[in-house]
Amino acid sequence: MAPRRKKIYEGKAKILYEGTEPGTLVQYFKDDATAFNAQKKAVIEGKGVLNNRLSEFFMNGLTNIGVPNHFIRRINMREQLIRQVEIVPLEVIVRNFAAGSISKRLGLEEGTLLPRPIVEYSFKNDELGDPMVSEEYIIAFGWATQQDLDDIVSLALRVNDFLSGVFYGVGIKLIDFKIEIGRVWDNDFMRLIVADEISPDSCRLWDMKTGQKLDKDVFRRDLGSLTDAYTEVARRLGLMPANTTSLKSATIN
Repeated sequence: MAPRRKKIYEGKAKILYEGTEPGTLVQYFKDDATAFNAQKKAVIEGKGVLNNRLSEFFMNGLTNIGVPNHFIRRINMREQLIRQVEIVPLEVIVRNFAAGSISKRLGLEEGTLLPRPIVEYSFKNDELGDPMVSEEYIIAFGWATQQDLDDIVSLALRVNDFLSGVFYGVGIKLIDFKIEIGRVWDNDFMRLIVADEISPDSCRLWDMKTGQKLDKDVFRRDLGSLTDAYTEVARRLGLMPANTTSLKSATIN
């Protein structure tokens, strides 16, 4: 019988276990789906498998263009080995088009092109509903320094350029996305890297021609099968056979 692994943290969509090597963690992708700060919940068969593979694809792509991130390698269908980081307690949101909360706050029609990519922050705290915070709050409470924020914006916009181009190439519009940032130390030198995951759980993705939603809004708004939407994203990116219509009929490359 395999020894029990030490669980470090369990979130809404992932579990972190102690890693197999010093300074590493194993990130396990669950099938759980949540929305509206976990007020709406469901188990979506295969979601974890898809997000593991998609996040691997995007993190490897970032590595290839020199954007540092926590990904080391995929271990199996649901797990990947990652660098252990100290998470900056912020969700970093990049918006290219109006959707979701910014539409409600500013009265913008969903799908409106923003004048330029907008970077905003929310404080990572489920009990408080991840409230939006300004740079003034972030610096005052010591969550990050001004230099950190400059580096975070630079990282976020590089991720945006990469993801926008990848999705554009397969007929998908990147509406917005969120990432998390981690601190790592190389000897005494601290640097910031992209952490957590990049998947349709953390992006808004619309089909360019039809406007069909291919992200977690399918679950939030009861627009059909979430697994089918995520499978379509994986298929377009070449991670599944071209004739794939659902995860059950697929072999993930």
